[in-house]
Parts: sequence; C-alpha cells; structure tokens
Amino acid sequence: MATVNGIFELPSFPTPPVDPDEPSRTAVPRYFAAFEHERGLPVLRPVAVRSVTRADARPDGDLLVDTDAGRWRTRVVVNATGTWNEPLLPRYPGQETFRGRQLHTRDYVSGAELAGLRVAVVGGGISAVQQLEEISRTATVLWYTRRAPVFLDGDFSPEVEGRRIIAAVTADVEAGRPTGSVVSYTGLPWAPYVLAAQERGVLVRREMFTAIEPDGVREADGSFTPVDVILWATGFSAALAHLDPLGLRNDHGGITLRGSQVADEPRVHLIGFGPSQSTVGANRAGRDAVVALSRYLRDHDHQDQDQDHQGHQDQDQPRLTR
Repeated sequence: MATVNGIFELPSFPTPPVDPDEPSRTAVPRYFAAFEHERGLPVLRPVAVRSVTRADARPDGDLLVDTDAGRWRTRVVVNATGTWNEPLLPRYPGQETFRGRQLHTRDYVSGAELAGLRVAVVGGGISAVQQLEEISRTATVLWYTRRAPVFLDGDFSPEVEGRRIIAAVTADVEAGRPTGSVVSYTGLPWAPYVLAAQERGVLVRREMFTAIEPDGVREADGSFTPVDVILWATGFSAALAHLDPLGLRNDHGGITLRGSQVADEPRVHLIGFGPSQSTVGANRAGRDAVVALSRYLRDHDHQDQDQDHQGHQDQDQPRLTR
C-alpha cells in the first residue's frame, strides 16, 4: 500500500487506517467489500457478461445484456470493466521457445518467488519500476523498454499536473482517438521506490531485445543475455469486447466520449476509461454518469407518457369513414 497513490473515499464511508506494508490486492477489496456489505448493494457475482446488444432499432429502446447467468433487459448500461482482464502481451520472435517462466504484471505476486533468479523486466511504466525495485532486492534484474522513460522534474502536483493530464486524455477521447498508456500522459515521478532502485544501481535501462531464445534474450547489439524469467510489465487495454456488437468504435479504433457518455449512444456510459482511469477519476465520472442517466431516463419517461396520453386521445376521437 505504500506505493498506492491513495484510496478514494466512498460516500459517507471513510477509509480505514492502512498498513503501508499490506498488499493493495487485499486492502482495497476489503474496503470496497465493507461498503458493499453495509449498504446491502445487490451485486451479483461471479457473472461474466458475454455481449450487450440492442433489443431493436429504436435509438431509445432497451439493451440486452447476455451473461453466463442469463439475460437482463435494461434501459441503460454503465460499463466499469476496467482493464485487468485485457493484459497487453507483445509478441517477439522465439517467444514460444523460452524455457524459463513468462508472466505479466497481473500474474505477479511478490519478489520473493523470484529470489536468486535473473529476471528481465519489460516495460516503461510505474508498475515496471515498482516491480523492478522490489524484485531487485533478492534477484538480478535487467530492465528493457522500447523508449527511454521520461522522469518528471520536481514534485508532482495533483492540482496542476492532474488537471493537465485529465485535459489531455479528455481531448483524445472527445476526438475519438485511442488513448495511450497512463505513463505516456503522466511521465514517471521520482517516487521513493524509483530513488531506491537508483541508489542500488538497478535503474539502468537497456534497449529492447530483438528476440527470445530458449535460455535468454538476444540484445539489440547482437549479444546474448541469459535470463530465467521474463516479466511483461507492458500494461493493459480496456476490457470492452462485450460491447463490440453495439459498434461503438470508430475507424481509428477509438471510442468518442462526451464526458463518460459514448457520443453516439446515450444509453452507454464508460467509467474507468479515458480520463477516468483511476479510483478518483472513476468515482467522479460515476457520479456524473448517474446524473446524466437519471436525466436521460426522466426525459424519456416523460416522452413515453406524452405518447401514451396522445395515443389515448387518438383512440377517443371519432373515426371518419367513407
């Protein structure tokens, strides 16, 4: 938890004291589970959504959510599936021949299980540097990135830099451009774990290797380096395949948003996508989505009532016949 930026407080539910040494994978879910239990939220799990489709051609009709537990019919969908189920795994020549272990950030548990090994950490983001620092305490670490990482000068100001970053991501999604990785917008801060890695002399970036061989990697200069483990800290992409039947993506592969709403589909809001890819951003976007969807449902309920009223009036009018 010492490396986590923070847990955004849920409504009227203060975050409890947190042990900085506790794994975030246990501390964060425990806090959310306590909120869920106290409020009696009707969460169904485990349920995997397979697809979301339109019930008919009407632009304000229902949506059908097909899952491994049945089908739900709904007026609107708030999609908050995040990225965890879509790890990005690059392909390199000879990858299938590697006799060692390959794992992604989502598979990583702790540096202790890699003690005494030679570990190639691939990636230029925050997770890569955090894992590099932790693993290097008990193992030999080699750090590979496609581009030289950009470290921030001075302290990171959430008020100033945060707004700039959110504005940049918002501009991309409003223009329908695919968004990049988080670190491509933020850069790397000189956090304590970065300084610790630098002090131990392990924050040394190598050019990306050109191929993987049974017992190691072929370096950019043609030399060979033996490694036991390749850790792909190469990020994630948005888990949105179940929304593909709605045709939300444009020709560039992006999804155009207005706030959290899909520009051409007011029944669908994306949370944890684009500028809301954080616990703070997701909570704020979630509140905005609730307001927008409440307004949408209210407006369409009024339209339905007006149409029903007009229909009853039409039925009461005398019919003209020839």
